[in-house]
Amino acid sequence: MQLTGLHVYPVKSMYRLSPDTAVVQPWGLAGDRRWMLADSTGRFVSQREDAALGQVRPALLPDGSLVLTTPDGSRIEVPAPAVASGDPLAEVEVWGTRFHAAEAAKEAHQWIAEHLGDYRLVHLDDPRARPVDPDFSEPGDTVSMADGFPLLLTTTASLDRLNELIAADHPEDHRPLPMERFRPNVVIAGAEPWAEDGWRRVRIGGLTFKVAKPCGRCVITTTDQETGERTGKEPLRTLAQHHRLLRKASFGQHLIPERPARAEGDVLGTLRLGDDVEVLEDGAHWSVDER
Repeated sequence: MQLTGLHVYPVKSMYRLSPDTAVVQPWGLAGDRRWMLADSTGRFVSQREDAALGQVRPALLPDGSLVLTTPDGSRIEVPAPAVASGDPLAEVEVWGTRFHAAEAAKEAHQWIAEHLGDYRLVHLDDPRARPVDPDFSEPGDTVSMADGFPLLLTTTASLDRLNELIAADHPEDHRPLPMERFRPNVVIAGAEPWAEDGWRRVRIGGLTFKVAKPCGRCVITTTDQETGERTGKEPLRTLAQHHRLLRKASFGQHLIPERPARAEGDVLGTLRLGDDVEVLEDGAHWSVDER
């Protein structure tokens, strides 16, 4: 098996970056979902509520600044706010967990309001501020502003199988779905369909990861990531019928990095396209509702 895809999402629910290499930190790939939009209550905003977010293209500059570009070419560069610089903190929330993030400058909020809505742009200054769900992690495991876990793994074989099932069950709606619909961090080729459901620990290149739990899917998977268009009931309809784990339509597995003995500071290592992938431990530890 090999690593064939790497994806980083600098701003939660916005467009992806797809580098050839990515540094791994305890809370995820470097630069992954350290920024997000929050509404007036502090709750995160995603493509679930506003599909237009996925059309904004982000870039990260060497000094940590964020660049955002809309489809019409409007562009803004936002320095990364930080507590040490005296920037204000905002209490924000992702799926019931409240924590603090640094607010971007007012100019950024004005730009966001003009192009997206009445949202605040915040930056996770302290990536240790948000713990992973304790039911699926160890004490001290933390996560960025991703939905729940540091990384998401998918496999090309499972996507091929899913597309086969959609074509067989609903040929009238069949348009092969690309992997981008599922917004993974790492994509693996060479496995059997749904093999990842049974993995407990994996090695990718020189790094090892705990497989925490399956990823229950939502309406974002029905959204074309290139156009922002909601395209219908797939893949949720077919996943609900053929691939339910922990009582949810599921695709992919969440990962938590393990710290190598040689790791220094927050850098655990680097993933590279073409890295070999090995299953170190298998045996599913969650309920399988339906296959």
